Amino acid sequence: MRFVIHLLLLVTVALGVGFGLSYYALTDGRLFGAAVVGPWIAWPDVGTAAPNPYTRGHLTRAAGLQLGLSEGLQFTATTDSAGDTLSLACTYRIVGKTPLATFWTLVAVDAAGVNLARPGEDAAMRSNAIARTDNGSILIFVGKQLAPQNWLELTGSGNFRLVLTLYDTAVFSGFGTGGETMPSILREGCA
Repeated sequence: MRFVIHLLLLVTVALGVGFGLSYYALTDGRLFGAAVVGPWIAWPDVGTAAPNPYTRGHLTRAAGLQLGLSEGLQFTATTDSAGDTLSLACTYRIVGKTPLATFWTLVAVDAAGVNLARPGEDAAMRSNAIARTDNGSILIFVGKQLAPQNWLELTGSGNFRLVLTLYDTAVFSGFGTGGETMPSILREGCA
């Protein structure tokens, strides 16, 4: 009887750990195929002819149209640079340099993928339509509160995520050599 109880306990623990790690790999994936640069997460195998199993699982779960390897790469941030969840009750400043790309867009979406830009305004920030700082860095304010310069005005409530899509980029063709940077996401204040 004791053997059966131990066997059932062992099977329960094995199934719990196995399913738990699988769920983590498909939802967050930071340890299984995703590349993390500050608060930004990307799946570098997206668009390749034979992505790794975790990337395939992520693509299936996301059920979105993905860019091909030569077309570009999408980075997503659900937290700011301090690790706090992005909230529509707060205003954020995105500052720094983006990896070299022909063109990029920045959008804010909710958990269902719905764009949160204010109706009647641009749905996304575009690299060709922003004013840059003297050193070529970007400075973008994101939130519901009026902000100077480049402002992505949002509506709604709750949490959101930022999606930075780099088009025609070779960002992972030597990524990790130390020269790559992504913009920081800094919380300015909350209402």
